[in-house]
Amino acid sequence: MAILMDHLISWMIAVPFLGIVILAFVSDEKFIRRIAFGITIVEFFLSLVLWRNFDSTQQGMQFVERMEWMPTFNIQYAVGVDGISILLVILTTLLCPLCVLCSWTGITTRVRAFLSLILLVEGAMIVVFTALDLFLFFMLWELTMIPMYFMIILWGGPNRIAAGLKFVLYSLTGSLLLLVGILGVYLNGGHTYDLLVLSEQTYSSSTQFWLFLAFFLAFAIKMPMVPFHTWLPDAHSEAPTAGSVILAGVLLKMGGYGFLRFCLPMFPEASANFAPYILWLSVTAIIYGGYLALAQSDLKKLVAYSSVSHMGFVTLGIFVFNSQGIQGAVLQMFNHGITTAALFIAVGQLYDRTHSREISDYGGLHKPMPRFVALFFLFSVAAFGLPGTCNFIGEFLVLVGTSYVNFAIVLISMGGIVLAAAYMLWMIQRVALGEPKTEAAKMLPDLSNRELATLIPLAILVLCIGLYPGPLMEMMDASVIHLIHQTTGLQVEEVSQFPLRP
Repeated sequence: MAILMDHLISWMIAVPFLGIVILAFVSDEKFIRRIAFGITIVEFFLSLVLWRNFDSTQQGMQFVERMEWMPTFNIQYAVGVDGISILLVILTTLLCPLCVLCSWTGITTRVRAFLSLILLVEGAMIVVFTALDLFLFFMLWELTMIPMYFMIILWGGPNRIAAGLKFVLYSLTGSLLLLVGILGVYLNGGHTYDLLVLSEQTYSSSTQFWLFLAFFLAFAIKMPMVPFHTWLPDAHSEAPTAGSVILAGVLLKMGGYGFLRFCLPMFPEASANFAPYILWLSVTAIIYGGYLALAQSDLKKLVAYSSVSHMGFVTLGIFVFNSQGIQGAVLQMFNHGITTAALFIAVGQLYDRTHSREISDYGGLHKPMPRFVALFFLFSVAAFGLPGTCNFIGEFLVLVGTSYVNFAIVLISMGGIVLAAAYMLWMIQRVALGEPKTEAAKMLPDLSNRELATLIPLAILVLCIGLYPGPLMEMMDASVIHLIHQTTGLQVEEVSQFPLRP
C-alpha cells in the first residue's frame, strides 16, 4: 500500500499504457471491450484514492514525484497535483469509462485500435494535468493530438479527412507557439524546465509581453477562443461519439488549465495588461457562440458551438483575478465536461438508431423514448445554467467575480445565458415534443441498460454539484488563493475582491 501511495500519480499514468500492452495480446473483441472498460474503471478508482488522500488545506503541490530524466538539459520526470489539477484528473478518469461504454456497439471495426487510443489519450491527459516539468508537459501535450486525429479520420463521418487535417493544423500551430514560449522561458528563467522554480522567477516587462503572447495564443487555440474556434465544430461533427466526449469533456480544458498554470503565475504583469482585451474577447465568444448555436440544424454542431460560448465564461473568470471568478472558471470547466459529454453521448445514442443528426428529422421522441427524453431534458437545462444544476454555480461565480471589474461585461454575458436557454429549449421542443414524424420514429427503442449506465452517473453529478458544490470548492480554495497571491501579490484577506490592475 505504501508503494501505491508514494507513487500514486505514476501508477495512474502507467495503468492506461499497461492496458494498451494487454489489449495487444487479446484477439476476442468481446474481451477487448471488457478489458478496456476494466482498465478505465481501475483508473477511476485510483483517482478517487487520490481525492480521498488529498489535503485541501494545503496550497502547494501534493503527491509530488521527481526523477532525473535528462540531467544534461535539467529535464525531469516531475509530477504532482494541487486543488485545481486534481479536479481535471478526476474528470478525465470519470469520462473515459463512459467513452468505452458508449462505443460498445457503435464501433465495430478495428475495435482494439480504437479502445487503445482511448487509453492512450487518458494516460497522456493525466500527465498534462500533473506535469511539473515544462518539457514533459509539452511532450504529452503533443501526444494528445495523435489519438484524436486518428479517431476522427478512421472512425469519423463522411468529411472526416478534412476535419482531421484542420484539427491537426490548428493544433500544430498552437504547439509551435507553445514550444517557442517554453524555450523562451527556459532561456530567461535560469535554464530549467521546473515549473515551480519558473513560477518564482521575475521577468522583464518586454520578456513577459512576448512570452505571455506565445503561451496565450497556444492555449487560446486549444480552448478554443474566438477567433480560433473554427476547427471545433468540424472536428465534433465528424468525430465518433467517444471522440467528441473526449474532445469537449477533457481536451478543451487543456487551454484553461494552461492559463491558470502558466500564464497567470509566470507572467503576472503581462496577464494584467492583456486582461481587458481578453475579457472582451471572452464576452464576444459567449454571445457569438450562442448566436451560432441558435442557427444550427445539426445536433452535434449545436452542442459544439455551445462549447465555444461556455469556454468564454471560463476565460472571463480566469482573467478577473479574484477568487470568485477563478473558482467559477474551474467549476465551469469541470461542469462543462459533465454536461457537454452527456449531450454528445445522448446525440450519439440517437444517431445509432436513426443515422441522422438533423434536428428536422426528429420530433415526438417523448412517446417512444421517455427515459431518453427525461435525461436529455436534464442535461439541456443544465447546459444553460438552470438553478439547481451544476453549470449554474460556475456561471454565477464567474459573473460575481466579473462584477467587481466591469459590470457592463456582466450584463452582456447574461445575454449569452438567455441565448443558451433559447437554443437548448428550442432543440428540446423540436426533438422531444410533438408527434413522431414517421412510422419508424414511433418504433424507436428506448435506452438500454448499458446506455442508461453511461448517462445516469452524469445526471447524478449534474444534480449533486448543482445542489451541493461545497466539496469541489473546498478542494480548490487554497490553491486558488495561492494562485491569486502569485499573480497579484495580494494576501489571503484581500483576494476575494479587488479591481483589475491597469
